[in-house]
Amino acid sequence: VSGETSGSQQATLDSPDADSRWTAARALAGQADAVPALAAALAREPLSRVREAIMTALIRIGNAASIEVLSSYLRSQDAGVRAAAIEALQSLPEPIAPFMSALLNDGDSDVRLLATELARNMEASHATRLLCGLIEREKHPNVCAAAIDVLTEVGTPEALPTLERCAARFAATPFLPFAISVAMNRISGEES
Repeated sequence: VSGETSGSQQATLDSPDADSRWTAARALAGQADAVPALAAALAREPLSRVREAIMTALIRIGNAASIEVLSSYLRSQDAGVRAAAIEALQSLPEPIAPFMSALLNDGDSDVRLLATELARNMEASHATRLLCGLIEREKHPNVCAAAIDVLTEVGTPEALPTLERCAARFAATPFLPFAISVAMNRISGEES
C-alpha cells in the first residue's frame, strides 16, 4: 500500500494545483525511491514555496542521488535557487563529503566558490584540509577569498602555511592579503 501511496504522491507532483504539489513533496520526504520524481518536479517547479518543499524532501532522503540532484542547482542562473541549493546541501555535511572534491575541482569558478560554503558545517579539520587543497591550486582570487572566509570561521592551525603561501601568491590583489591576515589572526587566536 505504501508503494501505491508513494506512486500517487509522485503523480501529484504534476498537479496544476500548487498546494497539491507542495503536499505531495512533503509526503515524499525520506522516500529514496521518489528521488527521480522529485528531481523532475524540481526542474519544472515555478513556485519557490513548492521548490523549497521538494528540496526539503530531498534533504530528508539525504542519499547520493538526492545530493546529485541538489548539487546540480549550484549551476542555476537563478540566485534564489542557487542559495536554496547551498542551504539544503549545508544541512547534509556528512553525505556531501564524498562530492566535495569534485565540486572544489569543478571547471566553473562559480561552482568552486559556492562549494566553499558547503565546508562551513563540516568537521573543522576536514573542512580545513578541503579548503587548503583548493587554495593551493586555485588561480581565481574570488574563489580563494571565499575559501578564506570559511577558514576564518572554521579553520584549524594547519591552514596557516597555506594561507601564508596564498598571501604571497596574491600579494598584488588588494583585498586578499588583508582577508588572509584576519583569518590567520583568528585561527591562531590572536584576534583583538
